[in-house]
Amino acid sequence: CIRIDTAFDDVLQQCATVPRHGQSGSWITPDIMRSYGELHRQGVAHSVETWFNGQLVGGLYLVALGHAVFGESMFAHQTDASKIALAALVCLCRAHGVELIDCQQQTAHLASLGAQPIARADFLQSIQRTQQCPAMRWQFDPALWAQLLHQPDADE
Repeated sequence: CIRIDTAFDDVLQQCATVPRHGQSGSWITPDIMRSYGELHRQGVAHSVETWFNGQLVGGLYLVALGHAVFGESMFAHQTDASKIALAALVCLCRAHGVELIDCQQQTAHLASLGAQPIARADFLQSIQRTQQCPAMRWQFDPALWAQLLHQPDADE
């Protein structure tokens, strides 16, 4: 099941401590965790969580300013659990008309999920415009999966 903002601190902690292949340590220090926790309490930082059998198995956290969405970090304890959280975020963002999610890193993993680099000028223009939009409603409805899974025919 997908939940939003029910375990923000746990998601942040897992993102900071889950071992990553080819990396030692984490950029998510205790000071950064406190800062993101404060942003969460202010309604600016959010978590998208993947739960299975009552256990948090994956997720991600992000910062959202209006419709400007900045993915920060993700983790998984089960195969593809973070990908499911990212797909849920995409569903939610599409439902709100968000035009891009900043992944911050250009990785093969994110490219395999459809991420593409954009020119800095285009990025800055998008952020300037979208941060002025009203805040999104951070609630996931399972009906949003249908929008992600719908592949329009060439005639549509």
